[in-house]
Amino acid sequence: MKTPAWFICLLTLLIAMPLIAVSETANKKAQLKQLFANEWEYELRESPELATSIGDYRYNDRWSDSSLAHVQVQKRDLQGWLDKFEKFDPSGLDEQDTLSLQLMVRNLKERIEGIDLKTYEMPVDQFNGVQLELAQFPAIVPTDSTKHYEDYLARLRKIPVVIDQTIEVLQQGKKDKLMQPKFLLEKTVEQCKNLADAAGEASAFAQPVKEFPASVPEADRKRLHDDTIAAIDHDVRPAYIKLKNFLEKDYAPYGRSEPGVWSLPNGDKLYRYEIRLLTTTNLDPEQIHEIGLSEVKRIEGEQLEIAKKLGFQDLKTFRASLKDNPRSYAKSPEDILQRYRGYIDQMRPELPKLFGLLPKTRVEVREMQAFRAKEAAGADYQQGTPDGSRPGVVWVNTSDYQHRDMLSAESTAYHEGIPGHHMQISIAETLPELPDFRKYNFNSAYAEGWALYSEQLGKDIGFYKDPYSDYGRLNDEMLRAIRLVVDTGVHYKHWTRQQMVDFFHEHSSVAESDLQAETDRYIAWPGQALAYKLGQLEILKLRARAEHELGSSYDIKAFHDEILDGGSLPMDVLDARVTAWIKSQKTADARLTQ
Repeated sequence: MKTPAWFICLLTLLIAMPLIAVSETANKKAQLKQLFANEWEYELRESPELATSIGDYRYNDRWSDSSLAHVQVQKRDLQGWLDKFEKFDPSGLDEQDTLSLQLMVRNLKERIEGIDLKTYEMPVDQFNGVQLELAQFPAIVPTDSTKHYEDYLARLRKIPVVIDQTIEVLQQGKKDKLMQPKFLLEKTVEQCKNLADAAGEASAFAQPVKEFPASVPEADRKRLHDDTIAAIDHDVRPAYIKLKNFLEKDYAPYGRSEPGVWSLPNGDKLYRYEIRLLTTTNLDPEQIHEIGLSEVKRIEGEQLEIAKKLGFQDLKTFRASLKDNPRSYAKSPEDILQRYRGYIDQMRPELPKLFGLLPKTRVEVREMQAFRAKEAAGADYQQGTPDGSRPGVVWVNTSDYQHRDMLSAESTAYHEGIPGHHMQISIAETLPELPDFRKYNFNSAYAEGWALYSEQLGKDIGFYKDPYSDYGRLNDEMLRAIRLVVDTGVHYKHWTRQQMVDFFHEHSSVAESDLQAETDRYIAWPGQALAYKLGQLEILKLRARAEHELGSSYDIKAFHDEILDGGSLPMDVLDARVTAWIKSQKTADARLTQ
């Protein structure tokens, strides 16, 4: 019997349909990948500083356009990208691509909202101002060729434009009454003066020409050196003098009188935006304040246990004793650096016990630049490049070393180095399956929460053997709990600066210099200090859930890899991701027992 033609056609169609579906899905995946790539190219062009920091040197001769007019151009651009991603049909995409699409839309909406709230109108403060950011840049520019030195020269010569654009934005912020407190702005005047006064090779901007690598021809070195010094003295320093004079005479005197952001127009709305952006939660300021008070009480209980083991009856007496205890302080700047290096070195061989994923880029400990040390934290981290050509750096503050608290040096080393920021960031930027915007994204609650969680991992692995160092770990955690209280205190409950300082004194033994700098940091940067503790608590919650639900099949290495191999994620997304992972692990366990 002859098979009917219609049946053959139907059979052919049925066989072809899955192949067509697979082809359509592959095509959609490729389209989304290209759209992500196009948007990322836009980001690198818009932010040459970002490109340089991740090892893309195509835009090394320029700075971002930070003019008022360009802000509106950026808003239109971001809205255009948002329209494209919102119109993209997600049907048929796998879980990872769907998540990337959702995250892109979320990021773009938040950035547009920030522009509408005019968050860009306060670009100068004592902790993150443009005057400091420009001066930190010489530490990351490549100096392995004549071309890269010439690019750096081009950047130096364009600093006057950056300063002029900054002044323009500050003037608009002044009109809109969006200004930092007067006493903080007065600190930026001194910072500008110090950077302007340093001439020639004494300037922070002269770092690249103090010593040339062998890859730069001898014939080019004198010219590059002399041209760089000339650019510093003729372009950079006058620009800093101009910014200093503007801040001193026309700006700082008009700064706001209240420390809390609530005193700004739309201040409450602005604070809630910053909380949502930086903690990736919808927690109310009152809830955060109460969480902080609860954590302060818990940590003080653990600190009291250590104090009693050391022969003290109460925390107040123990904290007072630390002020006169030589072990609390460093002997020299080099002593501080060596301690950090020692702690990182002892952690490195222990990492395989806790992780399957390991960092490929090396990390170095360096002395923090003098021009920013006075207002900076005890240490901070600067990421390296994915190819390892520039290492990650833990910048350690050695200023005023005689009074710098060393009890928390161990926990801070783990926080900034490994298994904290360096490990998390260097792994994220080399994850092969993620689009670039996720590799280099920085969700504060995730990144800072992970780094604070990493301090506890030192305890898990058996470190902090010295009870004073263990107290220092708890004191570092106490600092992050206090932040929940004082940040919401000043920006939501209308606390004075003195109330913030008093709460610190009552519940912490943080060195006075650090305490004062920390207090001013929270005032200048609303909401950022909340990210650490809230992020850590979320990771601890997820770990406890995994341990409870997986029981004997729980593997700490697998849990950590699940946290790390999705890049920097919002807390709600991380929760959903780990919840799905736990479910898949339980399903796999059930199959094995059948």
